[in-house]
Amino acid sequence: AMAWRFVPAVRYCYNLRRIKCNGLRAHFLFLDERMDLAATLQTTLAGLGYELVDWERSGRGLMRVFIDSERGITLDDCTLVSNQLTRLFAVENVDYDRLEVSSPGLDRPLKKVADFVRFAGQKVQLRLHAPVAGQRRFVGVLKAATEMEITLDVDGELTHLAFANIEKARLVPEI
Repeated sequence: AMAWRFVPAVRYCYNLRRIKCNGLRAHFLFLDERMDLAATLQTTLAGLGYELVDWERSGRGLMRVFIDSERGITLDDCTLVSNQLTRLFAVENVDYDRLEVSSPGLDRPLKKVADFVRFAGQKVQLRLHAPVAGQRRFVGVLKAATEMEITLDVDGELTHLAFANIEKARLVPEI
């Protein structure tokens, strides 16, 4: 007999032909109770033509989702994504009370190598895990980025920083 891992209300189901455990049907059989929400958000937003910049859960059931696209984000984009995610969360049983969908703002966080490549030529602010030459914070113009390192122009001097050493990075708005 083969045991399948089931959602919390159901422990094991042995007979695949006659699966009905505590009212749940077979299409729930392969769900993992620890759904990878980030991957689900990424896939859903990519299908709608948006990029997942970041997401977070705050106190009292608030979930914030930050989206971006090459053309920018409008209120209509946020409404469309909010409606789609509300339906997705209902189907996937994601526990939240309020959903906020917004653009990342002018000081957009940079998380992936693709973000650094996309915003080459822009002014960025970085904080490192470990200091380089006694310094953990850098502000400069992003010149180049690879999976191994990024190159910053800090006051006319090129500085090479390991990508793995970057704790936090944001664009610096030019106003």
